Amino acid sequence: MRTATGSALISVGETRVICTASAEESVPRWMAGKGTGWLTAEYGMLPASTGTRKQRDATRGRQDGRTVEIQRLIGRSLRGVVDFKALGERTIYLDCDVLQADGGTRCASITGAYVALALACASLRAAGRLERSPLSGSVAAVSCGMVGGRPLLDLDYSEDSTAEVDANVVMTDDGGLVEVQATAERTPLSRAHLDELLALAGAGIEQLRSAQEQAIAAAAAGANPDGANAADADAGGAASS
Repeated sequence: MRTATGSALISVGETRVICTASAEESVPRWMAGKGTGWLTAEYGMLPASTGTRKQRDATRGRQDGRTVEIQRLIGRSLRGVVDFKALGERTIYLDCDVLQADGGTRCASITGAYVALALACASLRAAGRLERSPLSGSVAAVSCGMVGGRPLLDLDYSEDSTAEVDANVVMTDDGGLVEVQATAERTPLSRAHLDELLALAGAGIEQLRSAQEQAIAAAAAGANPDGANAADADAGGAASS
């Protein structure tokens, strides 16, 4: 998107999310004068992104609990790889809007939002607004679970709805775990199965990281003259069941 500081369209299977990063030369009042920046995220789903029309939050007059949980997760995940001193007193807003949902929207949002953030930082540096990149690493996320007694990666809606265990794993490029959300739906999750799922997720995230790097490099090669950067990341082959 030309109007965003950085943007990415991520496709994982049938799930598609548009992620944008917008930079503003200000910080929340409680951070003013400290010489550090801030990053926050918002998440939403288009009404027709699911089989049954989803009412807009604005129509209801409030965000539902799931939306609040997911956007907080996105913000936490991305803040873990940002040096806010290097960012300076500015705020990066990450907006993740689900165009089509078939499971794993929070993981796709995190993975795509990192690409949008990286492109935004490159754009700010090119414009002379940043001396150096504030990114200390990269981050990506993937879902996994036990379905029919088998470990699967990147669960779609039908797999997620029948899984004995489903998990979301957020990981940095050095293998650090930012967050692990795991729920046993029917039987308790054994430590052995948890270790198996984490290893599976780690392998999937490594492939997602490669897709992120390719998308960032492709966007940089075709950077727009006005400094806006956009990427199209197809991670469907990188994280599949």
